[in-house]
Amino acid sequence: MSESIDLKALLAESGVGEVLDELDRELVGLVPVKTRIREIASLLVVDKARAALGVEGAKPSLHMCFTGNPGTGKTTVAMRMATILHRLGHVRKGHLVAVTRDDLVGQYIGHTAPKTKDVLKRAMGGVLFIDEAYYLYRPENERDYGQEAIEILMQVMENQREDLVVIFAGYKSRMDTFFQSNPGLGSRVAHHIDFPDYSVEELQQIAGRMVTGLGLRLSGGAHEALGDYLRLRREQPNFANARSLRNALDRARLRQARRLLEAGRVDADMLMTIEAGDIRASRVFGAARDPAEEAAC
Repeated sequence: MSESIDLKALLAESGVGEVLDELDRELVGLVPVKTRIREIASLLVVDKARAALGVEGAKPSLHMCFTGNPGTGKTTVAMRMATILHRLGHVRKGHLVAVTRDDLVGQYIGHTAPKTKDVLKRAMGGVLFIDEAYYLYRPENERDYGQEAIEILMQVMENQREDLVVIFAGYKSRMDTFFQSNPGLGSRVAHHIDFPDYSVEELQQIAGRMVTGLGLRLSGGAHEALGDYLRLRREQPNFANARSLRNALDRARLRQARRLLEAGRVDADMLMTIEAGDIRASRVFGAARDPAEEAAC
């Protein structure tokens, strides 16, 4: 009888199951994303078992592309992915280095290569997360040095893929165009994961967690008002899912603080409770704009 290995035991020993469970608890919704992350973790467990049993084969390529609107959890998932990759032995360190175009591309000849190589050196042994990656490529500017950074990235992604995973992130339509314009780069990215927008109900669940974390609570009327706010705000420009929600709650806290100060004497319950009026005062509802909210919704 040939030697065998228990894959479930291997997963348990790695501690990756705990990371996956933590991801489930930490992020509301995103079922397709979580499913894909579990599949990648399973692939790594199988690869680890193959190595343990002496089955020859190249390590899987795990460069990825995360697409979706802002505030959908892309950076959080990238951080957890770095931990999974480390615990299953795909990378040495498991840290995450998050960068944008400005960290990679220089403004004059000879500046881009050292900047890009320095970032890659810092990321080696872990995960390099490039947000809004499509800004690396600016074909309308013939003096742009982004293509040089892309060429260096492609070389490292191919030659050192067993010690570095690169995750590109950004809006889906722009990332599709980016890869079409750089087919050599696109061919090196094996996993494309789309992060859907949150529904109003999911955003309300996230709000509950955020408010609890702040030592506050929403009154019944405030919970209803927040749902109305989110339905309106989602239809407006520049909505950034959980990020916009956090900003809305921060502004509700400002209104609560002003309301309480005007009240004068308060008790603990008042200090902890955000009321409907703290949310409905937002200009999203068509109310008069507060000067303090000039640049926000």
